[in-house]
Amino acid sequence: MRTVQGAALDGLRARVRALAARRRPERAGRSPRGEAPRADRGPAMPWPATDAPGRRTSMRESLRYAALAPAPVPGTTARAPFAGLGGLLRGLARPRPHDVRTSVAALRALRARRGDAPALVRTRSGRTFLVLLDPEDLRRFYAEPVSLLAAAAPDKCRGIGPEEPADSDSDSGCARGDLRAEQRQVGAEVLAADRPVHPSCGPFLTALAEEARHLTAPATPTGTRTTATLDLARARYAVQRAARRIVLGDAAAADEELTGWLTQLRAEGSSPRGGRVRSGRAARSVHDKARARIEEHAARADGDTLVGRASRHPDPTGALDPVGQAQHWLLAMDAVPDTLLRTLLLLGAHPAEQDLAAAEAAAEAVAGADRGELPRLRACVRESLRLYPVVPDLIRVTRAETEWRGVRHPAGTSLLVPVAFHQRDPERVPAAHVFVPGRWKNPGADQDIRMAPFSHGGGRCPGDQLGLMATAALCAEVLRGHRIAGTRPVLDPVGPLPATLDPQGIRLTLTRR
Repeated sequence: MRTVQGAALDGLRARVRALAARRRPERAGRSPRGEAPRADRGPAMPWPATDAPGRRTSMRESLRYAALAPAPVPGTTARAPFAGLGGLLRGLARPRPHDVRTSVAALRALRARRGDAPALVRTRSGRTFLVLLDPEDLRRFYAEPVSLLAAAAPDKCRGIGPEEPADSDSDSGCARGDLRAEQRQVGAEVLAADRPVHPSCGPFLTALAEEARHLTAPATPTGTRTTATLDLARARYAVQRAARRIVLGDAAAADEELTGWLTQLRAEGSSPRGGRVRSGRAARSVHDKARARIEEHAARADGDTLVGRASRHPDPTGALDPVGQAQHWLLAMDAVPDTLLRTLLLLGAHPAEQDLAAAEAAAEAVAGADRGELPRLRACVRESLRLYPVVPDLIRVTRAETEWRGVRHPAGTSLLVPVAFHQRDPERVPAAHVFVPGRWKNPGADQDIRMAPFSHGGGRCPGDQLGLMATAALCAEVLRGHRIAGTRPVLDPVGPLPATLDPQGIRLTLTRR
């Protein structure tokens, strides 16, 4: 006759067997003798009770289950269900603080369990990514040509094999061949990617200085001084006006309708430079109106504008598209307001750095031929991008079978570099969570493979120098006549900085010097 104790013991044994089965390592895929093992493409471990009606699995609970993933088999790449990666991928748009913190914690836990080897992980949405955690793997990632690693989101390149051509010719898509290479070369020449100060810096800096007045317009009189409040709406208005002047000429400064059309196209996923094309006459109408308007401005633009420089470039085949490039450059400038606000917020929280930056801005005003360099302010902008990168994750898709650490992965494998994680990795980056602009003055800091605010190698952003020049110049215009006297949110100048800074919530109080 079974006793109560015996039944309880049987139940305990069953639970132990179930837990042991769950923790049992997955079998690596078999491969021919003498070849590297193939990555296992088997199903990921199911999430406990996630199918129960009305049940929601929290990020903390998901991370706990991720810790139960099988240990790696020597010589293979491990697969683990990784809920934190979902939050990391959502950070490509506008990440929520909780998502990013959870993802960083999950990445650290993953590296602690498996070392620096690439980890093949699967999100709850079913997507699989090979996450690169070692600097040497990052070096290879940036060195691979676009013919092997396509810089695109997984859903855009799914199914493209080594012999299958892509149907997109955008810089961010999966296009290959001489046309894409020629377009990128022309873009790099027009943007002066190899020069810290653009050849058209004179008119560009004039446009930035004139539009910066919208950043510092007085709001409320306080005694003998005036104060101004700088927020994202003001920053966007000033930067968009300056961007239209830099790309298309002074006549386009007030064309807010054009910016509205381009913003609508991108929000709908129908950017002329790539992405999903929204069906229907409305999307096509917006696209045609935006292109026609840019053509009107381009016809009147002088040679110092970006579209003017692109139009003068030799085009014997007629394949280049200055109008399409202009659309792309206007959209790319949308990242400047966010970076501008974050940089000024950080300077407001660090008065000593603000004073040094203001002194450089004042000296630069009378520098003459050396205008536009602003090395200290550029270092502040770079440090802001290290702490809060515009693109926190880089995703590329293999176009052919590749081998990583002895494991072969088929074409179509999505590789993910968690840029935000590497740039703030306290195990490898000194003062990882502190604002230290001086780190960018060290020789070779820009080549540090862990730091990739503009990427590296062939995929490096060709507009990085122009973006740095524009953002530093706007910071200088603010600091020449104003002091950042109050900030929201309030940052700790000594302790670790927050994981995210939503520019929508930033408010800066400026007072006249």
